[in-house]
Amino acid sequence: MANLRSLKGLVGVVTGGASGLGRATVERLIRQGASAVILDLPSSEGRNVAQSLGEKCDFAPTDVSGPDSSEAPPPVTAIGLQVTSEADVNNALELARSKFGGVNVVVNCAGIAVAIKTYNKSKQKPHNLEEFQKVINVNIAGTFNVIRLATVEMMKNEPDKDGHRGVIVNTASIAAFDGQVGQAAYSASKGGIVGMTLPIARDLAPLGIRVVTIAPGLFATPLLLGLPEKAREFLAKQVPFPSRLGDPDEYAHLVQTIVENPMLNGEVVRLDGALRMQP
Repeated sequence: MANLRSLKGLVGVVTGGASGLGRATVERLIRQGASAVILDLPSSEGRNVAQSLGEKCDFAPTDVSGPDSSEAPPPVTAIGLQVTSEADVNNALELARSKFGGVNVVVNCAGIAVAIKTYNKSKQKPHNLEEFQKVINVNIAGTFNVIRLATVEMMKNEPDKDGHRGVIVNTASIAAFDGQVGQAAYSASKGGIVGMTLPIARDLAPLGIRVVTIAPGLFATPLLLGLPEKAREFLAKQVPFPSRLGDPDEYAHLVQTIVENPMLNGEVVRLDGALRMQP
């Protein structure tokens, strides 16, 4: 019977865990005495990350080829198609149970983004419907896919003294509230994650599983750090305080807080230094 008031001894599965916010979460889980399974693409650094973190970490590669990924603010694209595959997600969950004894924590960090206007005046071209549908499918349906399958695994856990069986943490974005030009698809998808947080938390409450969503602002992920220095400095200055890009470990720290505080449930927490994006 795991104690969900501490990460020590817990087992986590992190989608998009090979880089960015996901990797920081995996690293914190290991530092705090938990075990972790990284779910990411075969072409990612997932295997190397897992090996560097020792015997308490393993990697569940997927069958989807493409660029490496974890959650990042648009307009940069991130790929997280593995989360829409029932087989891939189940393989990761089964690996966590067979190697580490169960699944207590699931963190959804994988996602994709496109930067396309609803209508491009210069090209006289509307937003591509297939691109819009892909973002919705991966970010909303993919997140839900992981949640529903993780619930099956968590139901195998013996509840702790408070009745807890597990915790699920999703990643939205401040774009769910402050969407920018070209973010119709991305903002809609992240708004969907925000919107389904409470009903899913209510669905799973009788089972002893909590559901919380984090809405990050601008974070120093590898994708954002790939922007020109002037662009990074400009973005950092938009954050009221602290006026800098967020450290991915600060996201991971909030994941830890969510796991350890049993009253955090059905909530969306903005992690953005009071940033409110302007048009």
